[in-house]
Amino acid sequence: MAVTTRFAPSPTGRLHVGNLRTALHNWMLARKAGGTFLLRIDDTDAARSEERFVDAIRADLAWLGLEPDGEERQSARLAHYEAAFERLKASGRVYPAYETAQELDLKRKVALGRGLPPIYDRAALSMSEAERAAKEAEGVAPHWRFKLDHDTPIEWLDGIRGPQHFDPAQLSDPVVRRADGSWLYMMPSAVDDIEMGVTDVLRGEDHVSNTAVQIQMFTALDAQPPRFAHEALLVGSEGKLSKRLGSLGCDAFRETGIEPEAIVALLARIGTSQPVEPIADRAALVESFDLGHFGRAPARFDETELARINTAIVHQLPFDHVARRLPEGMGAAAWESIRPNLERVGDAADWWNVVTGPIVTPEFDAETLAFLAEAARVLTWSDDPWGGLTGALKESTGRKGKALFLPLRQALTGRDHGPDMHTLLPLIGEDEARARLSRHAPA
Repeated sequence: MAVTTRFAPSPTGRLHVGNLRTALHNWMLARKAGGTFLLRIDDTDAARSEERFVDAIRADLAWLGLEPDGEERQSARLAHYEAAFERLKASGRVYPAYETAQELDLKRKVALGRGLPPIYDRAALSMSEAERAAKEAEGVAPHWRFKLDHDTPIEWLDGIRGPQHFDPAQLSDPVVRRADGSWLYMMPSAVDDIEMGVTDVLRGEDHVSNTAVQIQMFTALDAQPPRFAHEALLVGSEGKLSKRLGSLGCDAFRETGIEPEAIVALLARIGTSQPVEPIADRAALVESFDLGHFGRAPARFDETELARINTAIVHQLPFDHVARRLPEGMGAAAWESIRPNLERVGDAADWWNVVTGPIVTPEFDAETLAFLAEAARVLTWSDDPWGGLTGALKESTGRKGKALFLPLRQALTGRDHGPDMHTLLPLIGEDEARARLSRHAPA
């Protein structure tokens, strides 16, 4: 059976790093199997859903290279949910309930006070037709609950957590439709998974109890449930759930110069037994993707580790990949020279200014000034002007090591360290290099 996965965000805000990890893993699961990765916009909450967030979701996935093979919107599928609801209603698997939010809250508190699980007591099932009619006459519209089958244990083999067992009697019958007729998450999601041919649902472990309920929904709708896998949630570097993780999204990463390849390399492996490595090759990451490598411990997201991965990724990026982001006039040779000294692509402009000038050099003592004057005198241009210059100076002055190289670098670049001068000096050019050395010649 061909594999089909889906990523189903609600357009009520920007994607954060936890969402991005879920999207990536579903994309990788589909790509590893040669299957299909779908984007489903869960926008049934009309009051909170915004079109700008739909656009942002698409843009963020595109920036990460996670282009879906198809897209659906729940707001365009309301008729499908209505039809499924009528089927469940006809088979007695959904029922009306009339309690207010305050009444339900009181029931939960009473149950907790008695040491019982705070689940719905199914009082609505014992209402007579006359009692329901009286509620309707009072203008009280019901919300609708899915009736769990208490006689059938819920079991599945989770792709990460292993065998799972739930007693349905210990779960609340979930509300699937509000009193105003709008839908909650559970039933529309199951309907979509059935009709879109979703074979694998990979999501956070906070959905485990939802899965238990939805498995009975699939059965009630005469459908085979997909395979489920629930991964550990992300925590911050301090080992706890972090509010900052909720604000870290593609915008924040872009603003700080993080490459999408670095985000993918990190999120692909954290929470697994595989090492996090600066792998820019998506095909290699996909090939190594295996749910069997995922652990149960929380997945720790460390921004310091992301920065390390990002630096290593930048050192691998070819010129064609970054050309549009480089300063005007900076070509492939300059990129190859400067790239090993960068933490972010945006830092290239600073080093390109070293090439194009002007530069600020330190104050040199008289002995160093004489040395630089000699450097200007012996400078000749060749395929390796730096090698020729240092070789001639070593011969004429007897200097070597730091005493030979550092003053030259300072005079030519204004820096104590930086790109390999063998590659940098040709970029500066003969005339400019001679001018920079001659600038320090004694008057």
